[in-house]
Amino acid sequence: MSYKIVVDSCCELPEEFKKDSRFERVPLGLEVGDYHILDDDDFNQKSFLAKVAACPTCPKSSCPSPERFMNAYNADVDNIYVVTLSAKLSGSYNSAVLGANLYHEQFGEKNIHVFDSESASCGETQIALKVMELEEAGLSFEEVVEQGEKYRDEMHTYFVLDNLETLRKNGRLSNVKALVASTLSIKPIMISDGGQIAQQGQCIGMKKALAKLAEYLVAEVPDLQAKRLMITHCNAPERAEHMKALLEKKATFKDVIILDTAGISSMYANDGGIIVTC
Repeated sequence: MSYKIVVDSCCELPEEFKKDSRFERVPLGLEVGDYHILDDDDFNQKSFLAKVAACPTCPKSSCPSPERFMNAYNADVDNIYVVTLSAKLSGSYNSAVLGANLYHEQFGEKNIHVFDSESASCGETQIALKVMELEEAGLSFEEVVEQGEKYRDEMHTYFVLDNLETLRKNGRLSNVKALVASTLSIKPIMISDGGQIAQQGQCIGMKKALAKLAEYLVAEVPDLQAKRLMITHCNAPERAEHMKALLEKKATFKDVIILDTAGISSMYANDGGIIVTC
């Protein structure tokens, strides 16, 4: 069966899949003061981070329209799979579902399933690559959906950021009850809890926070030798390599992939942020 995987632009694809016809990234919008761009292949992280640092107001994002998703579904394939940002963090999931409804109304029936990643960034990437593996293994549409949802439910997302202000000012930390970060040296370790952001712990300094993240992951994620470890960083390749080394000292993984953040993840993670999924 032929298939296509549609992701929103918070999903960072490995280089070998960026031009792969099986994938399409639907861009969200980025706004920094009067500066407006799409989070597409032309995104320039260095320029964007400089604009964020210089702007007195908080950057914002906007989700793609249902029509934009509908257009992505209009492909000569049997099965369409969609992976979006957590529905509790963005309107992207709802827009993708509305896009599927519009497609059915205009073009008729087609196998379209929208996965709420309950995560972001490399969490979306994990699901997209798993869906690809399931399809390439010859599973039916229904089996891919069932196993893809199960994979999502078992996935763990952790992150440590140098700066939480973009998340805070855009209302993404509303469910964090007792966030203590009164000084720049205190680094909370955050997790995705059913698609919402929660605090797992905190440490003084980034190195200690990353070490604690590694401890949490190894203690909480079963069967690591069968899991793909993904680390996404925002303009911090050395920090990502350090995170990889910390984890590989504690466990063996099926695969390890390091990615740099695209636009949406760069906006929320801010310069130096680290996101880890397994």
